[in-house]
Amino acid sequence: MTFNEIERQIKLYKHQGKKLFATSSFQTQSVVLLHIISQIDKDIPVYFINTGYLFPETILYKNLLQKKFEINVFDLKPIVPKILQKDNQGNLLFTSDPDYCCFLNKVQPLDAILADYDVWINGVRADQSKIRSKLFVEDFAPHNVVRFHPLINWTKQMIYDYIKEHNFPHHPLEDKGFVSIGCEPCTRKIVTDDERSGRWYGMNKTECGLNTDLIIEK
Repeated sequence: MTFNEIERQIKLYKHQGKKLFATSSFQTQSVVLLHIISQIDKDIPVYFINTGYLFPETILYKNLLQKKFEINVFDLKPIVPKILQKDNQGNLLFTSDPDYCCFLNKVQPLDAILADYDVWINGVRADQSKIRSKLFVEDFAPHNVVRFHPLINWTKQMIYDYIKEHNFPHHPLEDKGFVSIGCEPCTRKIVTDDERSGRWYGMNKTECGLNTDLIIEK
């Protein structure tokens, strides 16, 4: 979708009386959607899923972009405290059950937010993974929420061309070899051309659940 198409669709949602929100992980590639939202409607709330395991650099980058774009950012934190996020041996769940760790720290907090909105603006792209390649511009989430994916058909090159055109700052860790940046315990530098190869390295896991658990096929 072009900027004008995204703007037209967002205005249509609002004309229909729908409540919109966006989510962002505040990685370098996140800057494109955040900028577009800031140009269309700065009042759209942006939820930053702060798991408590993020790199300090991600927090700094989030603060930088929030100030630069003057957007309305809310920290979304886990409902279950870390002291209760342990297995039977007392180990934190990211060491033994990363799927459940993601559920408690990402999926569950966002699911609670979905009930208050009608449209979720999500910056996923089809070229990021096989799972995401099956998504459409509009999909559906629990609580009768529409998932709006305005960048689904954008490529990685288009994203970086946009960033270069506007001279946006990069995430501080990108120059150190990190591309897809999530929680610190589960993120490494990329080792292949796959931009998500550094996530959950060595595990049979490619998604945190936001784009698998919080989607309903219709």
